[in-house]
Amino acid sequence: MASRTRAEALTRERIVEAAVALLDADGEHGLTFRTLTERLATGPGAIYWHVANKGELLTAATDSVIANALTTEAVASSPEDEIRAVALGLFEAIERHPWLSPQLALQLSRRPWGSVTPRIFESVGQRVSALGVPQDTWFTATSALVHYIFGAAAQNAANSRALGSGVDRAEFLRAAANAWEELDPGEYPFLRSIAGEARDHDDREQFLTGVDLILAGIAGAGPGESPRP
Repeated sequence: MASRTRAEALTRERIVEAAVALLDADGEHGLTFRTLTERLATGPGAIYWHVANKGELLTAATDSVIANALTTEAVASSPEDEIRAVALGLFEAIERHPWLSPQLALQLSRRPWGSVTPRIFESVGQRVSALGVPQDTWFTATSALVHYIFGAAAQNAANSRALGSGVDRAEFLRAAANAWEELDPGEYPFLRSIAGEARDHDDREQFLTGVDLILAGIAGAGPGESPRP
């Protein structure tokens, strides 16, 4: 009876919160039931009462972070603004939690019927449907937004991890832009032309500009028009 009481006192929410903290600190390899029991000062039986295995725990941690990211303040004045807010919330969540991107890829590709994929598509899709575009474009439009959000956010997070904490990103971008400007103008005219923009760009502004470009394309599919085959 005492063990049952302790297991019930240790809530699933506390376990997931501790798991997220361990994942943030040491990645997936740092999350074990041993490290989790040590952090929660409990026994493995109390954790197994709520979570069957590590896979279920990773899914629960992913779902928790995504649920928080999708909770936007009720200040948006239009579906477009709400989509931007949702996109930025997901972008920042992936930036804060380095382990999140591979987990999202796993959930989206292997478990589209799980809790994570429906939550994401419902949040973005409701706002796409509110844009007033034809219903037969909703799936494609929502998929384009979701794939862009996670692709761009994952690349941004990977860039930050690759540079490491000791590298100044602004200096890194300046060095890359300077190198591009020195390329052969006959072979690399485009890359030379955008070097200055690459040097001065802001990651979040660039990300949101990409969202706006997709929204502009969605808006172009007005009433009575069909999506491109």
